[in-house]
Amino acid sequence: MRAVAEGNGVSASEATTQLLKGVLDLAVLAVLRTGDAYGYEVVRRLREAGLGDVGDASVYGTLRRLYGAGSLSNYVVPSEEGPHRKYYGLTPVGRERFQREAATWRRFAAAMEGLVRETEEVR
Repeated sequence: MRAVAEGNGVSASEATTQLLKGVLDLAVLAVLRTGDAYGYEVVRRLREAGLGDVGDASVYGTLRRLYGAGSLSNYVVPSEEGPHRKYYGLTPVGRERFQREAATWRRFAAAMEGLVRETEEVR
């Protein structure tokens, strides 16, 4: 049974999905900052990092969009165990984008933490 957030009828999973939409670019860039990876590896690493609700299609769409924007490069590596794998890596544009978005995230997260802490203290 899915947990429902108090009073608004939104499940915890749905709330997480909505939050992910706003930060998936940054999350993918963060994963690739540590090294090149193929699509499913990016999905796996995001899930291992605690983003269990991230969808495969969302990540693949994000990879294509970031590639189209010049933030990622890609190359194909043959595989003896199945289809070839397309690896993605950060370009200089992608590294700059990561830095900008990470700074924005830190400011936003700090502001939200302050708001949440204040409202918890009022109770």
